[in-house]
Amino acid sequence: MIRLDLATATPASSPIVPAWALVAGSTPSDAAAAFQAGAALASLDTLARAQPAWAGAWRQRLALRCAAASMRLAGRAEGEAALRDAWHFCPTGADPGPAGAILGAWRQLAVQPTANSAGRLEKIVDQLGLHWDSAVLGDLCTEIEDVAGSQQPAPFAAAAIAARVVTMRPDAELLAWWLADLVLAQSLRWPRPLPLLIAQAVGPAFRREPGGKRIRPGEKSFERAVCVALVQAATESCRLAAELSRRAERLIAIAPKLRAKGASEVIQRLLDDDAVSGSLTTKNLSRFAARRLFDRLQQLNAVRELSGRTTFRLFGL
Repeated sequence: MIRLDLATATPASSPIVPAWALVAGSTPSDAAAAFQAGAALASLDTLARAQPAWAGAWRQRLALRCAAASMRLAGRAEGEAALRDAWHFCPTGADPGPAGAILGAWRQLAVQPTANSAGRLEKIVDQLGLHWDSAVLGDLCTEIEDVAGSQQPAPFAAAAIAARVVTMRPDAELLAWWLADLVLAQSLRWPRPLPLLIAQAVGPAFRREPGGKRIRPGEKSFERAVCVALVQAATESCRLAAELSRRAERLIAIAPKLRAKGASEVIQRLLDDDAVSGSLTTKNLSRFAARRLFDRLQQLNAVRELSGRTTFRLFGL
């Protein structure tokens, strides 16, 4: 029998970005873009500070989206499905490969506090496939502290650190976007960052005209583009939160119906992560029992199968 505290696990309602803040039609002025970004971030702020039951799954799905965008910027072919496989089917302690390592960098951003250090950055640059010596990373930590403490509005601080990184290393754009999200969170005093901006990097927010050249960090109009991108990122993040909230509510509601030993641990993992292997084994759950449990959860419309396969399946909200 599952012992789940429904009083604390029931998801909170999700905020939305107000319609008047959405960027529509022509490119907004710098002032309008900044104002709209502020409104969108105000909506997202509630979620960034909250701890609903499904917060882990939400953050990791945002990380997956950002990792997939990283693949496109890096000229790689892996999409979300391939990245999920690379991460969730990698044996504990094994090398997940370049794509899995990049996903790992975004997953780490989603769950760890906003503090930075040369040691932390060294691990991240390695995961992103870059190589910087410790002295340069120490200088970069100082740059991050200067920008985050500069009292600039948060979107401009995020744009500033991204531009500085690309100026230092033009081949380090993935790190530039990773740090942009970190500095955004530091400026807004969020307890942990949200993976946001790189998912918009190849979208219309960073195009001067449809199909035109992409605006890269440090180029003309980049700050305005970051503001426009944050409106879209906040809107998509709030929509995803609303979807996961509904699915989590369903999962939590059926919890008392599940009799499998170890089912509560599986439910917690589903709430905490983007995906869980259908052949999961734990101290209280065998592989065959896990398969039966996931089949039952599917029948109850409490989880989705994410891989589209009949074997080596992955499940999530």
